[in-house]
Amino acid sequence: RSCLFAFTVRGSEGLYMVNGPPSFTESTVFQRDSGKKCKAVAFSKDGSLFAWCNGEKVSVINVTKAELLHSFDLPKTVCFEFSPKNNVLATWQIYATAKDGTSGVPNLQLHDLRTGKCLKSFIQKKMQNWCPCWADDESICARNVNNEVHFFENNNFNTIANKLHLQKVNDFVLSPGAQPIKVAVYVPGSKGAPSFVRLYQYPNFGGPQSALANKSFFKADKVTMLWNKKATAVLVIASTEVDKSGASYYGEQTLHYLAASGESVVVQLPKNGPIYDVSWSPNSVEFCAVYGFMPAKATVFNLKCDPVFDFGTGPRNAAYYSPHGHILVLAGFGNLRGQMEVWDVKNYKLISKPVASDSTYFAWCPDGEHIVTATCAPRLRVNNGYKIWHYTGSVLHSYEVPCDEEVWQVFWQPSLDGVFPERAVTYQAVPGELPLAEPKPAQAYRPPALRNKPVTSSKLHEDEPPQNMKPQLGGTDKPLSKTALKNQRKHEAKKAAKQEAKADAYQGPAQVKMPQAALQNTMPTMSTGDPEVDKKIKNLKKKLKAIEQLKEQAAAGKQLEKNQVEKIQKEAALLKELEDLELGV
Repeated sequence: RSCLFAFTVRGSEGLYMVNGPPSFTESTVFQRDSGKKCKAVAFSKDGSLFAWCNGEKVSVINVTKAELLHSFDLPKTVCFEFSPKNNVLATWQIYATAKDGTSGVPNLQLHDLRTGKCLKSFIQKKMQNWCPCWADDESICARNVNNEVHFFENNNFNTIANKLHLQKVNDFVLSPGAQPIKVAVYVPGSKGAPSFVRLYQYPNFGGPQSALANKSFFKADKVTMLWNKKATAVLVIASTEVDKSGASYYGEQTLHYLAASGESVVVQLPKNGPIYDVSWSPNSVEFCAVYGFMPAKATVFNLKCDPVFDFGTGPRNAAYYSPHGHILVLAGFGNLRGQMEVWDVKNYKLISKPVASDSTYFAWCPDGEHIVTATCAPRLRVNNGYKIWHYTGSVLHSYEVPCDEEVWQVFWQPSLDGVFPERAVTYQAVPGELPLAEPKPAQAYRPPALRNKPVTSSKLHEDEPPQNMKPQLGGTDKPLSKTALKNQRKHEAKKAAKQEAKADAYQGPAQVKMPQAALQNTMPTMSTGDPEVDKKIKNLKKKLKAIEQLKEQAAAGKQLEKNQVEKIQKEAALLKELEDLELGV
């Protein structure tokens, strides 16, 4: 069934569908709409229905039967969405008040897709969160109205079946899957009170005690709430617009975990910096976070929020699990070069490292085998087009529009879970349209004076390699606790001191013992494993070396300044601080 393998392209060349691999021919199921005014398109969740607005009307077709179902006279529609079971089409137009200043006409319509009649109209001023949210079985539908969440049952929009009233509810998300339906709600903080996210089970909304879980936090101007597929837990990314410490241009983010059973915890991320992306595995028992100042780290965590696998560091800011959850793509798009790492997450083996330069969009095909990357306007207005990849790194099909044309949107036709069975992971690249070309590494600029000399490595940072964080059965390479690490360092320091004492005992009387600070500088630098501590140790050694030089100058008869004498007096305190840091105290 080729229609299950189609994707849609919207741009200045019109709106059209393309059959998926292996043909990549234009689909005859949908007749190309060549107008340039198409602003909104949507597929139903199962991919059987397709709607678009061409600036004149909203049309809905049945893709499998290639027939027009309905046409609605709503030329100014900018958003629409199908309900999960295809019973309702929600459409939204920009809200406008009447010329005399009175309130405008309702701009959010809910249409019955069986009869084509309008079930209900609402006034919805903001585009953000405009669409009502349905449970997957359509038993309930909810929308945020003046700091309350209103619930309707069985698509009866004339009666509000339930209300969840909390002071200034800003956002809510319904859980996916079967009943009982759960609701995650976010209330921003005000006047010194913290922000909080609470989980409820519909329809039990009777006060704070009825909440399944609760997590409060101070640093949050906005939050993103992500349910896992089995609706057992929510990940909350809390963001501030401005990082008051000045460390990050992106503001400050924290990651919180809330389980429907009541547990809540802050996910400890081993590297400081922004949280670029967080993605649940479809298996609902793991999630991947991409975080930290560039080069960013990527780590898979389990439901205890313990790290399972660390992918090391690299140029990436996004993570995409395949629909079956067996493959994970880590990618660097936007201001990065489009490098991708495709991982087999059952065995944690790297499959391929393709590069999709200038990509503004990435999506998995529902079959879990193919990927689309696209360069779209207005994000980028040159070299617009798309590529279809196999996850092994092969480009199966590519299309670039003429230089005076643009691509605005590319997306796969969705399908329900189970339509495409999971297939075994292959590491051998499949034959592609274009030969696999290894990208040439960009050469760093070298001034003319250095061009005939040997190249020396001048990396700003060393990339960390991937590592398995799972405790190995029968092995001793289990991650050590902080106390264990501290004791280990103390033990190593004592051992080193003993060896030093033995070496001193064997020294001849004629040998002059080196000053302590100088000795510190000749010893090999030991890493503590914490970059911040290593930096402090380096600075202390630098200060001690300067003190040693001042003492030598004083011994030679030089008159020292007052601040130089004060520096020498601090030597004992600096030595003590250095010793404490090296012992991990």
